[in-house]
Amino acid sequence: MLELKNVTYKVTENNIDKTIIDGLDLTVEDGKFIVITGPNGGGKSTLARTIMGINKITSGNIILDGEDITEKSITERAKAGISFAFQQPVVFKGIKVLDLLRLAAGTKISVTEACEYLSKVGLCAKEYINREVNSSLSGGELKRIEIATVIARHTKISIFDEPEAGIDLWSFNNLIQVFENIRKTINGTVIIISHQERIINIADEIVVIKDGKVATRGTKEEIYPELVKSSSITGAGCSKLIEEGPVVC
Repeated sequence: MLELKNVTYKVTENNIDKTIIDGLDLTVEDGKFIVITGPNGGGKSTLARTIMGINKITSGNIILDGEDITEKSITERAKAGISFAFQQPVVFKGIKVLDLLRLAAGTKISVTEACEYLSKVGLCAKEYINREVNSSLSGGELKRIEIATVIARHTKISIFDEPEAGIDLWSFNNLIQVFENIRKTINGTVIIISHQERIINIADEIVVIKDGKVATRGTKEEIYPELVKSSSITGAGCSKLIEEGPVVC
């Protein structure tokens, strides 16, 4: 179980303190598929980064399975069982997909095993296994390879920060299929930062973050109708229709 207790994160801009996360409390039970959403600038991505340890919180505590990990580094948190996928996946010039999957798994997995992970994210393994993880790959391909590395780690908590960002519609539709499969098969906890209706609709629970705090939380049946109609949660004019459905901003 993941617990955030009275977590605050502040930054200083032009000698003025700005509070991004403001005394936030949140408990995430094991094995849940959670989508965190809310208005832009509300603190969603910052929250994800504080859980991973990328951003060091100003005050409060982060507890994983009863252990306080507030002061632990990114590496220590990764070893404790937390994975993180960035909005913009990192490229690794000179490293092949097979090597990256082996690094993620922490062992020299076989080519067959590596191919299975790629297949889980909808990639034809023989076309990708020996390719370099560099800019020759599209945004959608990089996203799916990064998701494959997260799956290969088999961690307690897997965090995805706006996985739909910067990819085309075809890649997005494939991405939704990947997350639907993860939803059905993964044993650990999945936390996704997203505005996208189709991702929100496969969640066990939706958490709405506004002004650095939890504005509301509940099942998609309880929360989503309010997201669409309530400007107090999503921000005025923030729900719009695109080809794949409403996007909650």
